[in-house]
Amino acid sequence: MRLLWEWLHPVIRVPYVPTIGPVHPGALGAALFDDVLRVAGTGMFLPYDKDQRWAETKGETVLLDHIEHTSARTLIPTLRNRGSGTLTVYVYGPGAEEAAGLAAQLAAGHHTSTARVITFHAPEETPPAGTAVTRVQMKSFARPRHEDQPGPIRAVAALPEPVRDTFAAFADRLTSDGFAFLHSQMQTGAVGPVLAATAGGRVVGAIGPMETMSDHAGATRLLPQYFGVLPEHRGHGHGRALWRAAMAWGAAHGADYQLLQTEIGGVSDRLCQAEGLRSLGFVSVTKL
Repeated sequence: MRLLWEWLHPVIRVPYVPTIGPVHPGALGAALFDDVLRVAGTGMFLPYDKDQRWAETKGETVLLDHIEHTSARTLIPTLRNRGSGTLTVYVYGPGAEEAAGLAAQLAAGHHTSTARVITFHAPEETPPAGTAVTRVQMKSFARPRHEDQPGPIRAVAALPEPVRDTFAAFADRLTSDGFAFLHSQMQTGAVGPVLAATAGGRVVGAIGPMETMSDHAGATRLLPQYFGVLPEHRGHGHGRALWRAAMAWGAAHGADYQLLQTEIGGVSDRLCQAEGLRSLGFVSVTKL
């Protein structure tokens, strides 16, 4: 099937596409949704899908036969088969209650352990209470300036060997932030550089991998990174130094922008707001 842009466009509150995630507002259009529907069920990655960094096949697909598309709202259900499965219904426009019913029905039919509804809220709106909410933020890059350079932050690979060897312990402590997985990827040489902050001869914070990708419109996007600082070293400026070093890397490597999703009120959210990123709105996840 094909979605009618004249129906869909007026109810999009955040530039966010099912199975792809947030996109640049200038790249948002009917063609993006057409591409996602075209590859549904194939396991293929679209060339601008950031998830291809981490898997050989696409893990989330649109359930074409169950899309609800009217001039008032569009409900797009997807299925993720990894693990015990996740059934998600993306809601464009009103209809969260109807989406919950659809998600529960489809989750039972596909025997998934998780069902959820994702709704979107414009930057000036207040997201609903009682849901997990993230803010979609965009950093636009200008030409790098001398003061943008990273200073003491260095790539893990460029650290002296005794310091570099402490990254494994750092990653193990921040397993819940994804660093154990990132470390395994670093060992295969399959990812871009990871930047690190050090203190006392040990890695105490990191951000990476640093990689870019062309988006649907041909612009260069700095891809999201894992980002963390050990608890006992927080509050000493390491996070801000890592962030600014990552942004300097992006500018120096031709990135036009970066998109991030940050937990409302969290450390990264506050940092991005303080650094002047543009809010594109909110994504609310309700688990059933």
